[in-house]
Amino acid sequence: MAIETDQQNESGLKKTLTPLMLWGLGVGYVISGMYFGWNLGLEKGGTLGLAIATVFIIIMYVAFTFSYTELAAAIPKAGGGFDYASRALGKDLGFIAGMAQNIEFIFAPPAIAFAIGAYFNLFFPQIPIIAIAIFSYFIFTYLNIRGVKAAAMFELIITIFAVAELLLFAGVTLPHFKLSNLQQNSLPNGIPGIFASIPFAIWFFLGIEGVANVAEETIKPQRTILIGFGTAILTLVLLCILTFTSSIGVSGWEAIVYKQDGTSSDSPLPLALAKIVGSGNYLYHLLVTIGLFGIIASFHGLILAAGRSTYEFGRVRCAPEQLGKIHPRFRTPSNALLFNMVIGIIALLTGKTAEIITMAVFGALTLYIISMVAVIQLRKKEPLLERPFKVPFYPIAPIIALVIAFSSFIAMAIFNPLLAGIYIVLILTAYALYKLVNQSK
Repeated sequence: MAIETDQQNESGLKKTLTPLMLWGLGVGYVISGMYFGWNLGLEKGGTLGLAIATVFIIIMYVAFTFSYTELAAAIPKAGGGFDYASRALGKDLGFIAGMAQNIEFIFAPPAIAFAIGAYFNLFFPQIPIIAIAIFSYFIFTYLNIRGVKAAAMFELIITIFAVAELLLFAGVTLPHFKLSNLQQNSLPNGIPGIFASIPFAIWFFLGIEGVANVAEETIKPQRTILIGFGTAILTLVLLCILTFTSSIGVSGWEAIVYKQDGTSSDSPLPLALAKIVGSGNYLYHLLVTIGLFGIIASFHGLILAAGRSTYEFGRVRCAPEQLGKIHPRFRTPSNALLFNMVIGIIALLTGKTAEIITMAVFGALTLYIISMVAVIQLRKKEPLLERPFKVPFYPIAPIIALVIAFSSFIAMAIFNPLLAGIYIVLILTAYALYKLVNQSK
């Protein structure tokens, strides 16, 4: 109890999160990936290509999640991977891990905000998508500034709705499932299609590591983080398999990628359901309405995680010091949240949704690679560090996650050379500025 009090006083962040809230955050960060975007990987790899990529990504995320839980339980800090890498590998690699984490958490929400705008636009076509997306940023940034408990409770409620809707969707579509639909044109682009579909397989799970960034606001973090992380990844794996098979099994992968006019859609579930009940049925409208909850859950949750990541960067002066200040009344990282909102809106205005998603995935994979090295190094460097949870099958689990993450990064760089170059330049420029500022002090 004394240790928790000291940490709370030092950071100023309020401890209010329970295991159930952490499950809601973990699933909520990710669940929009079930509702939109992943189906574009079918265009690259077909059913078999995306399925193979997804199997490897599931293995990576399970191994990564339990390895990351070891770090989060031993070092419950708001900076997540930044703090773990700094302690295990030194400040330089810590900075790169933290910068990668910031890129992931700051660049993913704009893509999701655009999806929120597109969903609302179905009901209110007179309101521009971009206006709804920007308004969403203001609303959910404000909610996060008001307090983490209110934000987490909101996240929990909408996540439960989103999970229930996915189960309802599976219940409606599975009676119409045909194995032959999974076999139609299953590998249209051959082996290269498997590698090209990797970012969309990652999109199924991107962001779950954000659970670690609220560790300082968690009641009894060593126990709560394990329960929250473990139940969240189990829930997401089951939902991924269920959503993938039930939606494609209705009428083949082309039916949930291409609209009637031949253009690509990033809304696979409504397309699948329309094949069964039609677009005028109440179940169709229910899916579209509640599907919005899933997208909002991820948008809101990633804003929360991004705020903590940027806050920690500012607190240790790897970024402007003002970002590391907390709100005097609400005890939330208000400056970091507002800064992230401005950057997110700027990214949103570029209109480059697919490119923004790819940048977020590059950031995530960099974080995963460095964090897995940190797990192994910290075992050697600090063998006596109290570890309330130890990853099973060590060192196999972190090595598996490391190898798959590194291979995925290389494959993505090959298929997205320009974006890979921009990402690397961004990281190196930030690192050069960091070293320059530190040397001048």
